[in-house]
Amino acid sequence: MASAAEQLAANINFGAIARAEELKKRIWFTLGALVVYRLGTYIPLPGIDPEALRQSFQNASGGVLGLFNMFSGGAIERMAIFALNIMPYISASIIIQLLTSVMPALEALKKEGESGRKVLNQYTRYLTVLLAVFQSWGIAVGLQSSGNIVQDPGLFFMISTVITLTGGTMFLMWLGEQITSRGIGNGASLIIFAGIVANIPSAIAGTLELGRQGAISTALILAVIVMAIGVVYFIVFMERAQRRLLINYPKRQVGNRMYEGQTSFLPLKLNTSGVIPPIFASSLLLLPATAASFSTNQGTGILSVLTTYLGHGRPLYMLLYAALIAFFAFFYTAIVFNPQETADNLKKHGGFIPGIRPGERTADFIDYVLTRITVIGAAYLTLICLIPELLVSYAALPFYFGGTSLLIVVSVTMDTVAQVHGHLLAHQYEGLVKKAKLRGARRR
Repeated sequence: MASAAEQLAANINFGAIARAEELKKRIWFTLGALVVYRLGTYIPLPGIDPEALRQSFQNASGGVLGLFNMFSGGAIERMAIFALNIMPYISASIIIQLLTSVMPALEALKKEGESGRKVLNQYTRYLTVLLAVFQSWGIAVGLQSSGNIVQDPGLFFMISTVITLTGGTMFLMWLGEQITSRGIGNGASLIIFAGIVANIPSAIAGTLELGRQGAISTALILAVIVMAIGVVYFIVFMERAQRRLLINYPKRQVGNRMYEGQTSFLPLKLNTSGVIPPIFASSLLLLPATAASFSTNQGTGILSVLTTYLGHGRPLYMLLYAALIAFFAFFYTAIVFNPQETADNLKKHGGFIPGIRPGERTADFIDYVLTRITVIGAAYLTLICLIPELLVSYAALPFYFGGTSLLIVVSVTMDTVAQVHGHLLAHQYEGLVKKAKLRGARRR
């Protein structure tokens, strides 16, 4: 049944979209919301000297600021009202998700269903406000201490900056929720996606300009294009890869009716952790460079030594980057997927894996399989993230897409396309139901 639906979705053309009025409304709403977001990334904070900010950002662009500036679509570089982007909300969601696994009270809320999910969402919003206030206060302090960026420093600038940046984050959080409910795709993911994709034209133009000037050979540019296409195809293949565990349900009697046994599958994704490991690993490794860029004694001290050895392309950086990605891949997979809970649910509904005793043995077997496919997933993430680093370091290419951004762009695109297909299938099934009702009415 699933394969038939996938084949039907693959054959859908733009004519089907034109006939689906509800889907068109959702697409237009999503596009309009993303345009509003992009406009906000060009509205600067009040009291900022743009030229002084640009010079200061160039010195710190190699650290965490450069990474988050990419996610925000250049909003940090321009110090716009959306400079924090939706990252505090993403961080709060991850923190609440982690706490759910270690705090019994939150775990109980998670098991309550829809009502518990609403409470957890409210906790996430509160934590988002706290994180946004903390980060915006840090940005305000950093701006005031970085030379002549602030035209009129003081308490008023600090308070106005905190209110503006926190308000911008809360507006984006609300906008993301609206996209999720009234548009297409996951709102928070699409906002980050839009920020990354917005800088593609300038990145391509910069690369072509270097080729025109002779700084990069034409053969190298063509090789990078071919490799990028291959990497995207590889990401799509790996993100769709699953290890399916066969689940059998025995015969059961409900009232006077006997139901035959059924067969199903438990899909285990090869990359359960998603894009979280590269984001965490990049952030940790770029912290020394960020701290050194704001340090007054940049030429001496332990921060300078760390920055030297943890530069892009350095062997130590590559080694630690790979190790951290692998660590967070296993860590986050263990947090988001609970084999014991899955085994208990199977046992509750009468399902079992052939040859494996229900209960504890089933949990151990699922954990055994999950651990081994996570090894492949961690290796895949490491390979995808190290390829751009090698290009930037050894080929001197302004390769805008790092492993994290590539994963986000491809994953969000796949998820959005899948949702579009789902809406189109629902529209086609509704049309078939209406035709069947009309035929039945005519026969009568």
